[in-house]
Amino acid sequence: MKQDFDAGYWQKRYLQNNTGWDTGSITPPLKSYFDQLQNKDLRLLIPGCGNAYEAEYLHNNGFKNVFLVDVAPAPLQNFARRMPDFPREHLLNQDFFELEEEYDLIVEQTFFCALDPALRPAYAQKMASLLAPGGKLVGLLFDTNFQKPGPPFGGSREEYKSYFEPYFKFRHFETAYNSIPPRQDNELFILLEK
Repeated sequence: MKQDFDAGYWQKRYLQNNTGWDTGSITPPLKSYFDQLQNKDLRLLIPGCGNAYEAEYLHNNGFKNVFLVDVAPAPLQNFARRMPDFPREHLLNQDFFELEEEYDLIVEQTFFCALDPALRPAYAQKMASLLAPGGKLVGLLFDTNFQKPGPPFGGSREEYKSYFEPYFKFRHFETAYNSIPPRQDNELFILLEK
């Protein structure tokens, strides 16, 4: 039987604290990238945001156009409690694939690996459609296959290239040098430009 990874599925995982992907803070590769950004007016999107430590870091460092989207309300509620000064209208409880706004930068952090792999071509196309001309998709993808059934779902850089090549220039697509220890040598840091 095929599992439906819908809002109810993810809400239940958050309510049961079944969130093994949650690192409890921003990960070093994304922190390093964000620390290089100079334009604090960028419109940023973090899809499948979960507890959104990346958004917390960005907001606390002066980025005011950060938008979060998740199908499950629990992580957005967790974030709102943690970050009472974050604009509530930037918390989007909806399906990523229904978004229609335009962004300068989209941050990938364990969203891609949570989707049914059959959605990966649609993910790449949707990312491109949400980005402004010259916009960037930045983040981490697992470069490994997992022994247990997903999510998370793994894969390989060769597979991922086939999804992104029609829409993006590859600015960086290499093994992350500063992953957290449990993910060391198993993550690709990507910087793709529309």
